[in-house]
Amino acid sequence: MRDALIIVPVYNEEKNIRKVTEDLKENIDFADILVINDSSTDDTLMVLNDINVEYISLPFNMGYSAALQSGFKYAVKHNYKYVIQFDGDGQHKASEIKKLYSQIIKSESDIVIGSRFKEQSEYNHSFFRKVGTYIFKKFIHITCNKDISDPTSGLQILSRKVFCRYSKAGLYPEFPDANLIIEMIYNGYKIEEVQVYMEERVFGISMHSGVVKPIKYMVKMMYSIIIICLKYKLCRSRKLCD
Repeated sequence: MRDALIIVPVYNEEKNIRKVTEDLKENIDFADILVINDSSTDDTLMVLNDINVEYISLPFNMGYSAALQSGFKYAVKHNYKYVIQFDGDGQHKASEIKKLYSQIIKSESDIVIGSRFKEQSEYNHSFFRKVGTYIFKKFIHITCNKDISDPTSGLQILSRKVFCRYSKAGLYPEFPDANLIIEMIYNGYKIEEVQVYMEERVFGISMHSGVVKPIKYMVKMMYSIIIICLKYKLCRSRKLCD
């Protein structure tokens, strides 16, 4: 079994992806790199062809979650033990991966999240992201009795048991954040956090930029969380009845 695969989903990251992959190659020697190009409309594909990195280019734009799931399927097929989710926008630092990898080896957790807020940090969210993070933290605490300081962090390391499950999910969520954390806690998976350092995006536009997109994200996330909680309560009541 191969050890670890770093999945880097990208959409229109022509100005960031070269630096991101160079950072990964320079700092991480225990994991392979796979870039998932989500049918970018800029020169991302041209840059990927110019650098020495393994990549998959999706035939049309399928969204962030579908790009991730494509990477999970690749990791299952190629028999990896761990998958590391890593953003292609330059905010994640490759050196921080070592903290997550060390923790999952030591604790045998199923998921280790790279948190910006487990300790005091200078990282600044936008107003809507701050509100969303606060609400999601409260929901996780209330519904699962567990404290997760950064439920929207995309920097995570997953055990094979986890990414195999994700790869087969017929309804893998459009935004796999707090909703997915709640579902995994309900299903008995062990989730931990480690403090990491992240940078602000320099080039390009975030998928949560503006005003309308964050509001849509919040509405969809809250709907997804409510459905998951109701589903869990229903399943639990049926088992008690049985």
